[in-house]
Amino acid sequence: MVLSALVNKPNRILEKQKFIQASKKPLHYRMPRSGLYLSVYYSAFTVGCVGIVYSCYNLIRGKSATE
Repeated sequence: MVLSALVNKPNRILEKQKFIQASKKPLHYRMPRSGLYLSVYYSAFTVGCVGIVYSCYNLIRGKSATE
């Protein structure tokens, strides 16, 4: 059957639950690769905020008469 690889998967919920509950790390760092995901999110958030502040600064400053 074509879909058997998707349908007949072992249930790993209890293993994951024990792994997460046994960890002493903060909740947002408990899963694998969460540090990578958070660093990408923080980077994108920082770039977005800096872009907004830079654009607002340019709008407030306006163009000079010589340009």
